[in-house]
Amino acid sequence: MRIRTGWGPTAVVVGGLLVTGCGGGGGGAADDGSAAGRSATGRYPVTVTDCRGAGTTFSRPPERIVTSNASSLELLLRLGAGDRVIGTGFPPGPGTLPGALDAQGREVAVLSRSVIPKEKLLASGADLYIDTFADMRMNGVGDAPSEEEFRAAGIKRIYLKSTACAAQREGAVTDLSAVEADITALGEVTGTRAKAARLVDGMKDKVRAVRKAIGNVPEAERPTYFFFDYDAGTKQPTALCNRQVAHAVITLAGARNIFADCDTTYKQVGWEDVLSRDPDWIQLGVRNRGGRAATEKAFGEARRWLETNPATKGLKAVKEGHFLRIRSERTTIAGVENADTVERIAHTLYPTKVG
Repeated sequence: MRIRTGWGPTAVVVGGLLVTGCGGGGGGAADDGSAAGRSATGRYPVTVTDCRGAGTTFSRPPERIVTSNASSLELLLRLGAGDRVIGTGFPPGPGTLPGALDAQGREVAVLSRSVIPKEKLLASGADLYIDTFADMRMNGVGDAPSEEEFRAAGIKRIYLKSTACAAQREGAVTDLSAVEADITALGEVTGTRAKAARLVDGMKDKVRAVRKAIGNVPEAERPTYFFFDYDAGTKQPTALCNRQVAHAVITLAGARNIFADCDTTYKQVGWEDVLSRDPDWIQLGVRNRGGRAATEKAFGEARRWLETNPATKGLKAVKEGHFLRIRSERTTIAGVENADTVERIAHTLYPTKVG
């Protein structure tokens, strides 16, 4: 991180994300997401960059935000900026978000159950759109507005770079710094920097404790791990590759992703590829089904499929019953719960080391 301070402009580069603001002049102002904190002098302008390095500048906090999916919505709720979200795509199912966030999330208007249609997004009245996908097309769905159309509608767009830019990065992602940078940037943009800092510090503390507990386990002795994306289909497995945030979660938890040599986010492979790598542990990748009972039922279905399918029932993890029931969202979608998942996986794999 590079920081230039003084009475002139301040520039901070965190994980490749540029955040700028004015130094000095803000001492003593509230910084907790309240109206006072959001309007405090010395916090703006703020500039964030996209996947290609182009900057978007904010002279004040956004007031009407649309989120592309539950990931960006959850982060805003955690930052205390949920009251400014006027709509979302890919809404969280009931029970997906923890505690009080669940009820708050369900109060947000649903603009689409999947990718928000271009016309609806441009007519939403938003002044900010938080994009988790960048130029990705979700199974061919959706026609994203052009930059000219966003400008004409008065909508600024920023990205969750940890996911939107993942496929373009160089090298494997082995830590949560990109997720932490997203949280920091959203805190800067929405005027909730103190809350963002607390969230990031909490994530770092959890991961640091796990790394300390398992630090003496040699790499070669760490168990191999397969994320079985049951919801992506069983005819042909989907490999979770080394540029997806879940690869960092698995690695930090002291496991070895069996598809760590795959240099992208996801890739279709064959069951013979899984068999040849014969994982020690398998995470049952199931998304929230709208309730605990329904989600547990889906976990059971995923396990039974592995136990009864001729191509997988001989796997070491299947024969030994080495399954983890952790929802996909907590692992593959960037957010605060990535650190919780690191703890949970590590506790399962190293119960005598990680409490």
